[in-house]
Amino acid sequence: MPNAPCPRKNFNFEVLIFHVVVGTLTYRDLTISIGLPLMSEKYHLRQWFCSFAKVAPHRSSYRRLLSTSAAFLVLAAPAIINLPGSKLLAQNVVTQDLEAASFFQQGVMRYHRQDFQGAEYAFREALRRDANLGIARSYLGNILLQENRLDVAVQEYAEAIRINPNSGEAYYNLGLALHRQGQKEAAITAYRQSLAIDPRMTAAQYNLGLALYEQGQLQEAIAAFQQVVNIDTRNSNAYYNLAIALQQQGQIQEAIATYQQALQINPDNAIAYNNLGSLMAIQGKPSEAIAVYQQAIRHNPKNASAYYNLGVTLYNQGDLKTASSALKRARNEYREQGSIEQVEKTEQLMQQIAQQIAQKAASQQPKVSQTSTPSQAPSSTNNAATENESQKPNQPEISPETPVEPSYVPISTEPRPTSMSPR
Repeated sequence: MPNAPCPRKNFNFEVLIFHVVVGTLTYRDLTISIGLPLMSEKYHLRQWFCSFAKVAPHRSSYRRLLSTSAAFLVLAAPAIINLPGSKLLAQNVVTQDLEAASFFQQGVMRYHRQDFQGAEYAFREALRRDANLGIARSYLGNILLQENRLDVAVQEYAEAIRINPNSGEAYYNLGLALHRQGQKEAAITAYRQSLAIDPRMTAAQYNLGLALYEQGQLQEAIAAFQQVVNIDTRNSNAYYNLAIALQQQGQIQEAIATYQQALQINPDNAIAYNNLGSLMAIQGKPSEAIAVYQQAIRHNPKNASAYYNLGVTLYNQGDLKTASSALKRARNEYREQGSIEQVEKTEQLMQQIAQQIAQKAASQQPKVSQTSTPSQAPSSTNNAATENESQKPNQPEISPETPVEPSYVPISTEPRPTSMSPR
């Protein structure tokens, strides 16, 4: 292995180490800057430290900075560059205060290790040394938001925006925090400001659609969700929520096509199947509705709503025995889920079907005497049948809102704020 060449004359090693610490130099830049040959990264580091030791063994400050840079060179720099939404470029030095930069890097590493308590401490120490370190305030806001400390999260994002008014991510996260606080109009304003800075930020566009939907502004919500799918053609949840908004607006054909698009992307969205089948049944397409419900059941054999809607559609078609079988399965699934109200509703319909099956069987029994005169019994039976027919459900139910885990975007007919990680 060749000896390490001496560094170039008049090179400011303090500046070099500072940039290593804050992660703004790549291995290649570092190597070229001190005149080393371009070889492996491991070789770069060994040669660099060797050449550094040759020219500065007498400088205690260099030795102290060297130990500091060694702690962050490999681990911390990639964490900053790879942080989603941070957009830290190599030429952007986060702070000129070396101690603040050190605490900031510690905060980034702990944040990515999910050590939020340690990360919060490190970011606050960085801010104590440099109060205008805007990205540290954004990180701190993310931690507070994930811990549901919404009031202080809003304050941190607002301060980050004051320091850097062009941060689309800070506006987005401010909107998310306000949205969770129930401040819908303020959240809409923040999302729109985020999109004014970065029109292709689909997360902001998606949440804007949700907030507009919740405010009853359906046409604006439709436009927002349409923007999402124009940019991200594989976003099944945006298609799903767009279909809901179209359905609420009475645009049934468009809603059907959009539900189908959502299911092409995500065939496991059980509620999308139920809503699609219900719309087809309402439109007088029972065969297509039945096929949709059966497909939903194939994807999720424990889908109680699909069994119930299948039973209702078969009942309306006069297929009483198959309907009863589907409803029985629905009742069992509802019972297992603890949905007592749905169990009772399903059992009432099953009893109604059982009565009709019994009446139909009685009407097909051979007559006792060929000479008996007509009585009122047959007409009573017919009246009962007519009465029961009038009690048939007109349409399958649209699936009610179901709770979802915090880590998922909405999958119900009442969209709620997305819970994706703050940017």
